Amino acid sequence: MRKAQAKKAPLAPDPKFNDALVTRFVNNLMWQGKKSGAFTIFYDAVDRVSKITGEQGYDVWKKALANITPSVEVKSRRIGGATFQIPSEIRPDRKTSLSIKWLIRYSRERNGHSMAEKLANEIVAASKGEGAAFKKKEDTHRMADANKAFAHYRS
Repeated sequence: MRKAQAKKAPLAPDPKFNDALVTRFVNNLMWQGKKSGAFTIFYDAVDRVSKITGEQGYDVWKKALANITPSVEVKSRRIGGATFQIPSEIRPDRKTSLSIKWLIRYSRERNGHSMAEKLANEIVAASKGEGAAFKKKEDTHRMADANKAFAHYRS
């Protein structure tokens, strides 16, 4: 790297919950620059979650994100002709990024009528410690655990 690293632009908090994490989530959820549509989907999903669980939808969403946030991952590293999967800690920024991406990705893959419905169901499942996004986190941790022997190759 020759020049200074670019500064992270601060995200504006969302209008309803006044949380920058919601804006970050909606930015990942958005397709073709349709941000207002993404906000509608998110708020709709949060309302559905509160109807399903009887708790505050926003709190359930926060709990779901916390449940699917990974702490370690494996990275491929080539050493002497062989490729090893080396477990390593994840930066806090990347942790949240991965959890958001997984939640949205597995929501899209679900069965359901609307994206709001699919997202709501995945949020409820993740908050209970089940669902595809939670399984992805478990698999990531299992991979890191299985490859603990190669941790000394970490750079």
